Amino acid sequence: MFIQVIQGRAVDPGGIRRAADRWLAELQPGADGWLGSTAGVTDDGRFISVVRFESQEQARRNSDRPEQGAWWREMSGHLADAVFHDSSRVHVYQGGGSDDAGFVQVIQGHTDDMERLATVGRAQEQVLARQAPHILGMTVAEHADRPGDFTQTVYFTTEEEARRFERDHPAESDAASAEIFSLLSDLRYHDLRTPWLQSPGG
Repeated sequence: MFIQVIQGRAVDPGGIRRAADRWLAELQPGADGWLGSTAGVTDDGRFISVVRFESQEQARRNSDRPEQGAWWREMSGHLADAVFHDSSRVHVYQGGGSDDAGFVQVIQGHTDDMERLATVGRAQEQVLARQAPHILGMTVAEHADRPGDFTQTVYFTTEEEARRFERDHPAESDAASAEIFSLLSDLRYHDLRTPWLQSPGG
């Protein structure tokens, strides 16, 4: 899987949503290898989009389409300070993205030991499936432009269930969770309370 993260300040959230809907209706049929997109605007006006493709080559071909360029010129008019992060190293848990999510949390940060973090995460996958059925899926995308930086996208049934689990299972509640958090720094949370979830045929 290949992921591209697009983020910035939402100058016109409604315009961004209209552009996203138009992309799905008009450009998506020609986007070979597109697996889905998760996007939204946070309460403080930050836009973030996590776009999934089967491969980097297919994502690049999509970006090179003239109609994609024209669409982005329209889209960027609604967005300020746009930043892109590409990732060809993606870790997928519980099947990855889910269009059934009622709440999505995008977490960005840094780790000095991505391999250890991925190893502990994989070892905890089945435990998480048993203890936290409200987590429908997750992806962790390593940023190619800044080694050690990542974007984690977590798909929840509801925000209420996510917050309840946070209260009942704090980071220090078990050794694995404590180790995971010890490997992380500079964490930034982007809560998408009304996520825009798009996928082929969705």
